Amino acid sequence: MALKFLYFVSLFIFHLRLSLAGQTNLMESVPDLQNSMYKVVDGYPCVRLLNLSGEIGCSNPGRDKVVAPIIRLKNAYKLSQLSAILLSMDEIQNFFERISSDSTFARNVGGVLIESGSELQNILKGFSPAEKFPQAEFSPYRSINYKWNPIGSGIMWNAYNFPVFLLSDSSTLAVQEEVVRNGKSEKPYTAVVAEFDLVMQTMKAGTHSSESCLKEETCLPLGGYSVWSSLRPISNSSLDQSKPIILTMASMDSASFFRDKSLGAESPISGLIALMAAVDALSLVDDLDDLSKQLVFLVFTGEAWGYLGSRRFLLELDVQSDAVRGLNYSLLEMVVEVGSVGKGFNQGVHNFYAHNTGVSSAASETLDALKRAQDTLKSENISVSSANTSNPGIPPSSLMAFLKKNSLTSGVVLEDFDTVFSNKFYHSHLDGLSNINSSSIVAAASLLARTLYILASDTKDISSSSLNMVKVNVSLVEELMGCLLGCEPGLSCELVKKYISPSNTCPSHYVGVMIDEPNSTPYPGYVSDVSRFVWNFLADRTSIQKENTSSECSQDCRSKGGVCISAETDGKGVCVVSTTRYVPAYSTRLKFQSGTWIVLPSDSSDPMGMLDPIWTESNWNAIGLRVYTVQSVSYDRLVLLGGIAITVLAYLAIAMDVTVVCGMYRTFLGSVQSSSKLINSCGFLACWPLGGKY
Repeated sequence: MALKFLYFVSLFIFHLRLSLAGQTNLMESVPDLQNSMYKVVDGYPCVRLLNLSGEIGCSNPGRDKVVAPIIRLKNAYKLSQLSAILLSMDEIQNFFERISSDSTFARNVGGVLIESGSELQNILKGFSPAEKFPQAEFSPYRSINYKWNPIGSGIMWNAYNFPVFLLSDSSTLAVQEEVVRNGKSEKPYTAVVAEFDLVMQTMKAGTHSSESCLKEETCLPLGGYSVWSSLRPISNSSLDQSKPIILTMASMDSASFFRDKSLGAESPISGLIALMAAVDALSLVDDLDDLSKQLVFLVFTGEAWGYLGSRRFLLELDVQSDAVRGLNYSLLEMVVEVGSVGKGFNQGVHNFYAHNTGVSSAASETLDALKRAQDTLKSENISVSSANTSNPGIPPSSLMAFLKKNSLTSGVVLEDFDTVFSNKFYHSHLDGLSNINSSSIVAAASLLARTLYILASDTKDISSSSLNMVKVNVSLVEELMGCLLGCEPGLSCELVKKYISPSNTCPSHYVGVMIDEPNSTPYPGYVSDVSRFVWNFLADRTSIQKENTSSECSQDCRSKGGVCISAETDGKGVCVVSTTRYVPAYSTRLKFQSGTWIVLPSDSSDPMGMLDPIWTESNWNAIGLRVYTVQSVSYDRLVLLGGIAITVLAYLAIAMDVTVVCGMYRTFLGSVQSSSKLINSCGFLACWPLGGKY
């Protein structure tokens, strides 16, 4: 009987090997086996950010990965165990509001997976995780309860001690299939689980504020590099140094609940694209040297996090650092900011609103110039109006930092809304390419370019024919939208690759972190793709080419007042004369000293510095998300006990069978004289169980 048992086991193993023979090409290594068991899921994490007073964002609660079964929110009214909640976008706001109010429920949330989809903008009425008055603490007026962003929930400004991931489109489908398959499974002892690897160094080290984490080096300050450029280049002559300055500015960074999904198409990238298109249009005008005022263009980064870029720029102006050499704050006559301009097209008309800082001759002159530019664009159906006087002041914008420094600053913010944001997805990952209209950006760029030309000319007798020569390149606007707001072509587009070698294809307009000591001529690897592209684009469009443009940039290019553009693409580049510079953008209360960041004490003479939250981002080793199927612990224990029982029974069965067989041999061979030899021939069966006695 035992021999039959061994025979059947061997036969089973033999057939099993045959059945797997055709699959050996699929699993040839341990990684192949892991890939068949674990499904790596693509997603965008919510990460841990810190300031002087605490934390926001997401993190694993401890030092280890979190593993929890996936369930849909509709099945999670009461959670009895740690669970990973699968949310649709229309459930996210109610879910996080419940987290804040129901501690019992929150305790059993192991992680959150949020579904994505390209059609969500059409389904949702809106989603903004930002505040109703973004960054109200920097407002130059007292009405900080005004709701510029009425749909804002503020959920991105809370801290969550569990991981949260936004799934990619493909991963959303894969996870949905796994959850559905698990629901239909006839095996109640299995479950689909998510494994979250979102361990933040600040959580491991117990550093829960910017000051403590910078001291322990478990975080880095938020920051990057802003870019400014002048049209024409500013020379060292006294004439250029004395021209009044018209400063035109926009922002290139956005924010989102999810770090690497901060597109900001409407707010603020539509304004950035309009500014770049306006610079391109003005650069083609012949009589720029005759302008009586200096045009300066400034693109900030870090504005979504306490106006890092604009506040640092103003500080650099105060100390007259190399980064702002050639600029004189006392010559600043007018500030024009381009805000959200991608949704101005409505019922065949492009509507824009000028939000001004108050009554002044410069502001009135700018409004008149806008109206005049509008009149020359009648065929484009462009309408520009002054913002409602019932507004408390200008909307959230970089101009607020200028007003905080000097309340008499004359400025105008050009927007596509009057009293409240038209962007229903402000600071949301849904503020993508489909949320804006290219014709609206073209109209804003046309209006801006002609307005600046009128202001810089400082004359009232500009002919309409001269203004009509200022034309925006529609194809350039559309190309910039494709480069800066999508993955196809994304930063691999020809326009970007003309200037830089991007590190990523898909753009993200999150500000990033300061890796090394801030510098006006930083190492390119420490500057974001978008900042490097903007620098090269502006340097090219505002430049006067040197005589010998065919040769590569030489070491004396900078010493002769030139800059080297497109140097990344072929290692050579072209030396041109341009006043285009980087300006570090980071907290005004931080100092880089001996390889570390130091928090400076607050200064009562610096009201903006007193408000500075000093934003930092936690370090991490790796971020990952996997989905796989596991059996329940009770089932595993049952299988273990069953295996032990089978092993014991098999041993007893073999021992009993050997005893019986050898007993039969002993009886049969007892009457044979040569029995000793025959018995020894089966000694391998008989000796051990019978103690070797015959």
